[in-house]
Amino acid sequence: MPRFAEAAMDLKGMDGDRVVAVAKLDAERHTKAAAQLGVRGFPSLLLFVNGSSISYSGGFSREEIVMWTRKKTGYPVIRLTSHAMAEEFRSKHDIYLLGLFEDFKGPDYDEFLKAATTDNEIQFVEASDIDVAEVLFPNIKPQKQFLGLAKNEPERFIKFEETFEEAKILHFIQYNKFPLVTTLTELNSARVYSTPIKLQVYVFAENDDLKSLLDPIREVARKYKEKIMFVHVDPTEDNLAKPFLTLYGLEPEKPLVTAFDNRVGSKHLLESDLTPNNLEEFCSGLLGGTLSPYYKSEPIPETKEVVQKVVGKTFDALVLNSPDNIFLEVYTPWCIDCEATSKQVAKLAKHFKGMENLIFARIDASVNEHPKLQIDNYPTLLFYPSGDKSNPVKVSKKSSLKDLAKFIKTKLKPGDEKNASTEKDEL
Repeated sequence: MPRFAEAAMDLKGMDGDRVVAVAKLDAERHTKAAAQLGVRGFPSLLLFVNGSSISYSGGFSREEIVMWTRKKTGYPVIRLTSHAMAEEFRSKHDIYLLGLFEDFKGPDYDEFLKAATTDNEIQFVEASDIDVAEVLFPNIKPQKQFLGLAKNEPERFIKFEETFEEAKILHFIQYNKFPLVTTLTELNSARVYSTPIKLQVYVFAENDDLKSLLDPIREVARKYKEKIMFVHVDPTEDNLAKPFLTLYGLEPEKPLVTAFDNRVGSKHLLESDLTPNNLEEFCSGLLGGTLSPYYKSEPIPETKEVVQKVVGKTFDALVLNSPDNIFLEVYTPWCIDCEATSKQVAKLAKHFKGMENLIFARIDASVNEHPKLQIDNYPTLLFYPSGDKSNPVKVSKKSSLKDLAKFIKTKLKPGDEKNASTEKDEL
């Protein structure tokens, strides 16, 4: 709301007598009005042009609200005609796309205007005087037209080298608008998550640690520009960091690096120290698709129980490569029915205690992963026959104890019961 109020002051009289009126509606108090507008979430911003509403799709800073409104009311580009105007514009904008055109007409200029109208995030600015344009983008060689992106970061000026087409201009912006290393914030998170760059490297480091790491990381990021997006996340920012760290099952005690390959939906972890060489090798593997995917796992347990605990790191050895029949319970701590199912599995394990070639096990899927264990419903009971671990049998979790015992017996080979305990718990 404070940023919306600030934007209102700018919108009150943007250019001469062109005014955008700004208003607010308490939807809890005026429910009928909110329903007529189709408002379902908050905050909702709507722009009305000639009676028709447009849902707001821009950022949430003062500048972004003003820029989006300008574009949607028919003024997508700011024209600069003097050094003073250029200096004032530069002082207010950290990022912009500059177009230099001799007379503001022609097919190339039309494509520039189309891109300016379509894009919702970057302020487009134009000039016809090269001296004025160079205030915003230095050292433009004498030419009839020019296009370049300027950002407030070390990689400040980027020249557009393609033909002037709307799609190519928008592509250029999408792949160049972020800094070499973007710090994730509440304000930019939506834009970061929606980036079209499919390969992303996330550096988790507290701000003090980042100071010594930033320049080396930027050097690596520069080599993978437009191919890999580099994002810094402060792990002390719980709302931003926790979803990622939970996904990896990690609690960083020192800076760490993770990555996503959204081409195939895999995640990765730099398991060596964060050095420029290790980071570059990691990024090269990410780009080439040769990195091993990362699957989270609890530490390997030191003791065995009646129902063996399986973790991500031991799933191959204890389940897939085991010569025994495995009855596996897949659960999560937050699952409503899991506790009752766990008690059933524990009773079954005691009942079949001592039986050769039969192991009861359980795995917490909230903190352990394996590529051969793709479960999305908990609890899940699986029986892995000793002769074919590639085709586990899904067992109904609604079965009674006696039915589960009968099922297990039908899956055992003759002679498997020869070492079973003579004292069995009643089911």
